Amino acid sequence: MKYIVAIIKPFKLDEVREALSAIGIQGLTVSEVRGFGRQKGQTEIYRGAEYTVNFLPKTKIEVAVNDDVVDSVVEAIRTSANSGKIGDGKIFVSDLATVVRIRTGETNESAL
Repeated sequence: MKYIVAIIKPFKLDEVREALSAIGIQGLTVSEVRGFGRQKGQTEIYRGAEYTVNFLPKTKIEVAVNDDVVDSVVEAIRTSANSGKIGDGKIFVSDLATVVRIRTGETNESAL
């Protein structure tokens, strides 16, 4: 099993969700986060005053999947979140040791 975390631009969330649903992903977690990478923030003007925004709004998507669908999930996120501009985000894939469904007590693959 793998745990996939993707940091994307917020306006791409619906496209990513639709792409994941199209390949059969039934559940995911979404969080609003802030951060920066190579983008390093941006300068904005508010009421005539210029200020720097060091942390940009991003969306974090988390999904746990079986090993056999990892490549298709990563590709679905990558293609649907791609705008071709700096700050599109990153995808992280890690091993997932144990999953437990709280309601039934099912574990690992059957809990996904």
